[in-house]
Amino acid sequence: MFFTHALRSTFEASNYLTNHTMKTTPIFCVLSLLFLFPSCHGGKEESPLMRSVESTRPATLSAYACKSFSGVVKEGKEISLGFKTPGQITRILVKEGDRVEEGQLLATLDDADYKLGVEAIEIQYDQLKKEVDRMKLLYENNSISGNDYDKATSGLAQLAVQLQSNRNKLDYTRLYAPASGYIQSVNFETAEMVDAGTPVFTLLDTRQMEVTVDIPASLHTQQNRINSITCRSVLSPEKKMPMHLVSIAPKADGNQLYKMTLEFDKKPEQEITPGMNVEVELRLRHRTSSQAYTLPLHCIFNHEGQNCVWVINNDSTVSRHVVSLDGTDEEGRAIVVDGLSGDEQIVNAGVNALRDNEKVRIIEPVSPTNVGGLL
Repeated sequence: MFFTHALRSTFEASNYLTNHTMKTTPIFCVLSLLFLFPSCHGGKEESPLMRSVESTRPATLSAYACKSFSGVVKEGKEISLGFKTPGQITRILVKEGDRVEEGQLLATLDDADYKLGVEAIEIQYDQLKKEVDRMKLLYENNSISGNDYDKATSGLAQLAVQLQSNRNKLDYTRLYAPASGYIQSVNFETAEMVDAGTPVFTLLDTRQMEVTVDIPASLHTQQNRINSITCRSVLSPEKKMPMHLVSIAPKADGNQLYKMTLEFDKKPEQEITPGMNVEVELRLRHRTSSQAYTLPLHCIFNHEGQNCVWVINNDSTVSRHVVSLDGTDEEGRAIVVDGLSGDEQIVNAGVNALRDNEKVRIIEPVSPTNVGGLL
């Protein structure tokens, strides 16, 4: 009877809907859906959305950071070489670009007149010396006065000085390299006349070559943190040559760069020549002396004026941890000096959308051998 009564009620309701206008139909449909929807889901509420996050772990910060710059090799000195006496050039023994060693003969002057001057003084000196030797015997026998003997010895000494002066002038007709290096320019030709001191050659002194490097202002303020400096050429990239700092310009150039001057700790290989481009590597001590870690910058967020990270707990919830930072490393990662032990799992992205103690789903990293996640 109950079923028959229900069927009759349903039939009457259907007839009622048929007799009404179309304006009431949408309202009835909406109400029917509201009543029927809970019954389709058994009356249960939908579970809250769980966020998916990527994670990373802190990387231990090494004690030193390395920075590389391009440098240019320069000669330690540029020396202008000339004869100490005037004359006519008879020989030029080197040409531009030649490498010379210290003490090597470079050029000579016509020395005929200088030889004659030495010979003339030598004759006078020998003659006067013999006279002084005879006067010495007479002086010892009291045959001449002491005043006469003193005049004779003084004359001999003056003649000896004049003889040495002429011998020096003769030696000055030969020009030697005062240091090892390269001949940059030859300013005269054979048979030309030169005055004393006129530059005949320009020598690049390579006994102590230098390297100049342009560094940014950020490194200029950290020069006290430089631990070691090495240099290598493009010809032998496997050879690292130790260097030391000479100076850093106190004023920046138009590009806001400071010129750093370096010297080799020991004489470099002959393949290192002035004007060559080299790679300079600076090893810097980090500012912190305690154990520190690095994290990608997007792991850090600000909460109430403090730097924080999200740490993923064992139950897949996240906790906010306050950390202390000390700038960034050479790769642009944040340096964390306090707040982490190093074994935490840190949220790597979407940090601003999370809440404390929120449960998350960790996305496993894709294997580099499974591109696109097809396997």
